[in-house]
Amino acid sequence: MANPFLRRATEYVRNDASFLALVSPTPLTTFLAKNKHKDDMFEVPVRIIGAPGSGKTMLATLAEFKMVETILSDQSSQTNRDLAGALEAAGFLDNGRPRVAAVRIPMESEYRQFWELPYDDAIKTKLAFRLLQARAMLDLIRNLTTNGYRKVEDIKFVARTSFEAQLDQIGGLSGKGVQDRARVVQKAIYSVAAGLRAPKIEDLPQDAIAPYAPFDAIKHLEIIWQGQKITVNPLVMLDDVHALHPDQLGGLFETLSHREMRFGRWLMMRLDALSPSAVLRAPDAQETFNRSKGRDFVDIKMQGHSDRNTERKQFRKMAVDMANRYLGLVQSLSSRNVTKFDPLLPSTPPRLTDSQLKKLVESVEKEQKKLKIGDTRRREIEQLTRTYLNASKSYDTGEEVALAMLRILMHQHDVRRKKAIPSLFEEMDPDPINPLKASSDVAHGARTHLHHQYNRPLHYGLNDVCDASNENAELFLQFSGALIEMIETKAIRGQDLTLVAKSQENVLREKALSIMNEWSFQYARQVRALVDTIGKDCVEGSMAPNAPLGGGPNAIGVLESEMRETLSSGDEISRVLKHGIANGAISVSRDYGQGGKKWALIELTGTVCLVHGLTFNRGGFLERDVAYLRQSAGC
Repeated sequence: MANPFLRRATEYVRNDASFLALVSPTPLTTFLAKNKHKDDMFEVPVRIIGAPGSGKTMLATLAEFKMVETILSDQSSQTNRDLAGALEAAGFLDNGRPRVAAVRIPMESEYRQFWELPYDDAIKTKLAFRLLQARAMLDLIRNLTTNGYRKVEDIKFVARTSFEAQLDQIGGLSGKGVQDRARVVQKAIYSVAAGLRAPKIEDLPQDAIAPYAPFDAIKHLEIIWQGQKITVNPLVMLDDVHALHPDQLGGLFETLSHREMRFGRWLMMRLDALSPSAVLRAPDAQETFNRSKGRDFVDIKMQGHSDRNTERKQFRKMAVDMANRYLGLVQSLSSRNVTKFDPLLPSTPPRLTDSQLKKLVESVEKEQKKLKIGDTRRREIEQLTRTYLNASKSYDTGEEVALAMLRILMHQHDVRRKKAIPSLFEEMDPDPINPLKASSDVAHGARTHLHHQYNRPLHYGLNDVCDASNENAELFLQFSGALIEMIETKAIRGQDLTLVAKSQENVLREKALSIMNEWSFQYARQVRALVDTIGKDCVEGSMAPNAPLGGGPNAIGVLESEMRETLSSGDEISRVLKHGIANGAISVSRDYGQGGKKWALIELTGTVCLVHGLTFNRGGFLERDVAYLRQSAGC
């Protein structure tokens, strides 16, 4: 069987049981249940925005009524009970019964074809929207009947009071009538776009231009659930709306934003669909299409919805859960009763060889002589280091880390004593104004130095695999899949399945480099050049002898005022940054306070940090300007 980690969970959707066995309930909890607009998500339009692979389609597939019904029909498994609990918390269930009847509509390329028709924009928008509504009604009825618990005749639609006189246009309120009318409308409108030549406006089929607005007319549905009649709210989830023409998307969003509409509507989109200012999170830059955010619509971001530390913790939980589920599909591992991913990737610290350790000792002694640091001062610094490492909760506190920390602290001492008040006695080693301190930053800097000077692994263990993925489920599966391939080889050969730190990092770095080389999105060449330049400069900054930025920088900072000016001017570099963010090459942090100034940080993502051997810790950055960005990207 092919490596299941190299496939998305949604590729298993044809088999509901397989799909549910892989899906984690965490996205429902993280993005929906805890959202401050939870009570409005089924009343006003919701834009769910995320990078490719962030889980938009998985979320929409899980929320479809047929999948919800499958989950509720079998509560004997812990997996289904967990999913049901998450669905309840997200508002799809009420006391264990369906509250929402949702359907996912893929926005395939044919919808964009309507924008190429030789008609006015308003007519093109109406044609595409009516086709969309017809398909939504057909798929909704199909969702309600696919599991065999009810027939079309058991479905009844409830109209809004003001639309009772217009029910004929949607086929009445019976499931059969709505279904028949939707089929007629779908056939008529599809024929317009599918033909080799678009008909003249006066020759459009009558069923394509006749009034048809089920989203406006319908308020609720009545269905039979376990022998009882219940009321559910309809919801259509439009997946991948970024495939539409930008103007077409604007017209669709404006149409769906009518406040009187009671049909739930979600739009799932990638960051590509937004403007550079919106992607780079400039204040008040998000497209609203003349609607009021929070009142007329709600935005849910699948990245950047909370602080980074919280996001990392939430993603780690989801990723570990997902990885353990996928392991069950790896036959060579399940046959050996491997059920947990974490033990396969031990976080045991790597060790330098004896010869490398000897070179490190000699290097420290040379630095001591070069800096003219006496033995007494060295012993004081060594004591600081030992005290810190003995009290540290870190797992990586070996001799080489202590030596590398000593070397960094000696350089820090040299920098600080030069600022001290000069002594009358040249041979004395004056105490610096600010005393030295052994800290986690110094320890991170030591590990980074050891990585670049002695090729000592820096990234290993399951948490680092999660952090390398930048809260992106698809990316996590790619990295995990590469690791699983090596573990499977060990299983076939009857070897110990665990991967040492060196093997883990080699696999991760090779996969990250492959991902970067395969970038083919718009402006990929410029983005690759930009991140490579930033990466090389960050490596140089990481190797500063006194490690002023701890584990080193993994970002560059541009003054916030300069960034705002650039975004408002529509400079090409803003489009490069947009596509870099949208496709997981960089991330952005705006209005970052440092040194009494406000900065826009352009941060390298885990994939790029793996390739260049940079820390995943955030906060360290190099001061640059927009001209540096343009030159680096070749703009």
